[in-house]
Amino acid sequence: MQNKSRPARRPRRPAAVTKESTPRRVILFNKPFDVLPQFTDEGGRQTLKAFIPVAGVYAAGRLDRDSEGLLLLTNDGKLQARMTQPGKRTAKIYYVQVEGEPDEAALQRLRDGVVLKDGLTLPAGVEKVPEPAWLWPRQPPIRERKSIPTQWLKIVLHEGRNRQVRRMTAFIGFPTLRLIRYAIGSYTLDNLGNGDWREVSPAV
Repeated sequence: MQNKSRPARRPRRPAAVTKESTPRRVILFNKPFDVLPQFTDEGGRQTLKAFIPVAGVYAAGRLDRDSEGLLLLTNDGKLQARMTQPGKRTAKIYYVQVEGEPDEAALQRLRDGVVLKDGLTLPAGVEKVPEPAWLWPRQPPIRERKSIPTQWLKIVLHEGRNRQVRRMTAFIGFPTLRLIRYAIGSYTLDNLGNGDWREVSPAV
């Protein structure tokens, strides 16, 4: 009797890893001054790699090299879009030290919107505040002119144009000396030291 050999079974392919099966990761980083908001730099400047040993996450929005404070990193494209797309209007809170002492009329101009090269800014929340008690010393310190006073402002924006805060304060005649981003939506710098990071649960 002739043996009929069964056809060899093809090995099963492993199930494809989908984006849905990848855990969402959200990292909050208190970026120091003079650090680029990216992991690599051909010019040899300091980057996120010196602080965050986590692969596969990317900054949701920029925070310029000469600015400090909250940088949000994630592997979740939808979260990135929600935090950065103009139509979403996610609130961002900044503490800003300006040269000079703007009066109420100057602050009202920022609240109403000013016309920059890329158009009229959206209405903003702007108020005078004392220097934040939680503030860390900047390295190197800012260059203050002893003959000119400075003032801290709390500014709330619902958009994120390139170097927007600095351009806004310069427009009304009060250059920004120091800029710290404190919050992005519901994420804040609370209990996060300068140069430190922590992973948090994604906000719904």
